[in-house]
Amino acid sequence: MSGPRKLHIKSYGCQMNVYDSHRMADTLAPQGFVETARAEEADVVILNTCHIREKAAEKVYSELGRIRKMKEAAAVDGRRVLIAVAGCVAQAEGEEIMRRAPAVDLVFGPQNYHRLPDFLACAERGHKVIDTEFPVEDKFDLVAAPSRNATRARGVSAFVTVQEGCDKFCTFCVVPYTRGAEVSRPVAKIVAEAERLADAGVREITLIGQNVNAYHGEGPDGRAWTLGRLLQQAAKVPGLARLRYTTSHPCDMDESLIEAHRDLPSLMPFLHLPVQSGSDRILAAMNRRHTRAQYLDALNRLRAAQPEIAFSSDFIVGFPGETEQDFAATLSLVEEIGYAAAYSFKYSPRPGTPAADMPGHVPDAIQTERLVRLQQAIDRHQAAFNQDCVGRSVDVLFEKAGRYPGQIVGRSPYLQPVHVTAASDLMGEIRRVAVTGLDSYSFFGNLVGTASPTPDPRPSLVAAGA
Repeated sequence: MSGPRKLHIKSYGCQMNVYDSHRMADTLAPQGFVETARAEEADVVILNTCHIREKAAEKVYSELGRIRKMKEAAAVDGRRVLIAVAGCVAQAEGEEIMRRAPAVDLVFGPQNYHRLPDFLACAERGHKVIDTEFPVEDKFDLVAAPSRNATRARGVSAFVTVQEGCDKFCTFCVVPYTRGAEVSRPVAKIVAEAERLADAGVREITLIGQNVNAYHGEGPDGRAWTLGRLLQQAAKVPGLARLRYTTSHPCDMDESLIEAHRDLPSLMPFLHLPVQSGSDRILAAMNRRHTRAQYLDALNRLRAAQPEIAFSSDFIVGFPGETEQDFAATLSLVEEIGYAAAYSFKYSPRPGTPAADMPGHVPDAIQTERLVRLQQAIDRHQAAFNQDCVGRSVDVLFEKAGRYPGQIVGRSPYLQPVHVTAASDLMGEIRRVAVTGLDSYSFFGNLVGTASPTPDPRPSLVAAGA
């Protein structure tokens, strides 16, 4: 085939999938593939799926129906298109995908994307490929060397996977079954990737994992390191101005991680710490392994270490057996903490999870009514948090052009979009901005002064112009 082959990857769901999609593209780049945003012009289309949300599998099958028509149209023009399904739906559905969508050529789970070049070579010879086995070896050590050396920056911010899988087995969650047991990547390989990204212009990295603060990768001393210790090492990478991590579990908020929030100016004071419910009875039914009081204690320890810290969370409404009293406990937790943001969803059963077979499923109408009340409370606190920033100054990492000519957009330490009128050569730079206005969840402001060559990215929300 003359010229480069084109690759289209559509990612669903979490940041882990976004990261995996980038790595798939990097893995295939040495094979002559270039990415395209248009599925209809691709030679290979990959759906990188997520099984967390309701009816996830049905949405994938619907998308596959549209892609099948594109494949058939390409065949009429004499062009062969390969279709792959990757990720958690692939892991969960396996051969069922091939049965229901015979146009699919490859099905592989999230543990096996490093073998994608081999899978494609097999599919190009006319074979169907299904691989949803969990490898015995550490998948992080199996990624082909060419893709490792081809780390590509896709902006001023980037994700770096440090941990995969989960051993918590919350009763509503499919992750332990689709992503497998907890596996942590060695410190040296994480730092090397962070250095390559920084060399390519990345200023901010987010360390990601299904249960990221359960990180226990091998350090240079041969011992298991905690996430807190890993963050201390990542903070030394030249050029990196900001660090974040997600998603965390309250039970793994150890002292070294608390100390990292106290000691590292580059560690942003905004933490996503899911709680799911404010009711101890429901937390026990979810197998969350912590109580409301223990969750609050973790937040209090973090606030003592970093007074500027703010929190976001996840909530599930209408878990089996949830009473109005249980839901009231969730509402009171939101009021007590005052989240800067949060995500909330109605419970929906996932086949194979213990919660799917629990008695006392809450009627959809009640779930919907409770979700509305919860989201109203969350929105009120988020609006108050954002409004409190107006009239103050905040450090902004600029990352792209704005909607209007002469406008650029960046992110505050709390991930709020901030729009200013300024030169485009500020991309990748951190500057202090006086926040003058708020539109829904976005800020507008003006540059104030000139940042030092190595600005401290702590928010220090002081009066604008101070």
